[in-house]
Amino acid sequence: MTASGADTIKLPEIKLVDKYNRRLDYLRISVTDRCNMQCIYCMTHGKIQKLPGREILSYEEIFRLALIFIKLGISKIRVTGGEPLVRKGVCDFLIKLGRLEELSDLSITTNGILLKEKIGKIKSAGIKRLNISLDTLKKDKFKKITGSDAFNEVWSSIMAAHDSGFYPIKLNVVVLRGINDDELLDFAGLTFSYPFHIRFIEYMPIGTSHLTSRQLFAPEIKNIISSIGHLNPVQRNRFDGPAQRFKFENAKGEIGFIRPISEHFCSSCNRLRLTASGNLKTCLLSDTETDLKTPLRNGCSDDKLAEIILRTVYDKPFEHPLSSNCAGIIPGHMSKIGG
Repeated sequence: MTASGADTIKLPEIKLVDKYNRRLDYLRISVTDRCNMQCIYCMTHGKIQKLPGREILSYEEIFRLALIFIKLGISKIRVTGGEPLVRKGVCDFLIKLGRLEELSDLSITTNGILLKEKIGKIKSAGIKRLNISLDTLKKDKFKKITGSDAFNEVWSSIMAAHDSGFYPIKLNVVVLRGINDDELLDFAGLTFSYPFHIRFIEYMPIGTSHLTSRQLFAPEIKNIISSIGHLNPVQRNRFDGPAQRFKFENAKGEIGFIRPISEHFCSSCNRLRLTASGNLKTCLLSDTETDLKTPLRNGCSDDKLAEIILRTVYDKPFEHPLSSNCAGIIPGHMSKIGG
């Protein structure tokens, strides 16, 4: 499969490889822009205008695109939102994806509110790994951060997932100075009691941010939690994302640091994002998107859609523009992207 036209670019044959020779094999699919929380670092505009239902891809459309991506080399899919579990029928969609033998890994990111009631169906889809957002272990602070008084429900879901045998369960903690940095030791301490992977994530200023001054970077986080023990590096495996992995001596779980600002991992980025509105993003921290929904709904063939995808992937930017020395802000809303 090659590009056509006067400005022909040599594109790889049935491979998602960009001009910097990065192989893209990981697709994040946002199934909805809706969420049952209003986290302060996500919904930075307060109330955000939701997409009309007709503008969101149907499950049939998402599945068709997923098959095309898989034929082009995607082997790992993570389903996200918004909050994916708020969309009706999502569990049946997960089960359908889970039947695809070409996928080596299928997972989901959730805030956990609805997880417990859907956990049986999620497990039946073949999902073993879960990412659950949890930025505090304190009930009152949870409401301030998320706008929802649902800490008990989320923690109950985490325990239910643990009891059901999901592994690994990754708890994603967006660290904000003066908001939840006083709980770093509490989160790190969980790894001695549970086999959880605690992932400390540097805040990324997306949208009209008022939190840039509260950024706390991985070296400082690591220094703080090292007061309770030495962190030993963990060998990476094929399912690893960008997290730098460590483990305390005799701990059941792990610590991970995701450093999109203080240490770019762009040179090894292997991921793409399909938004709920049907746009393909090759970089989370970029406002450049390629519309797949319009050609899909206008009767485009799978081959033509694959060509559009290949061209878009080929032009994936080398790196994002944010750094710890420059307080840049990326346009958009995380709730609509599916971080």
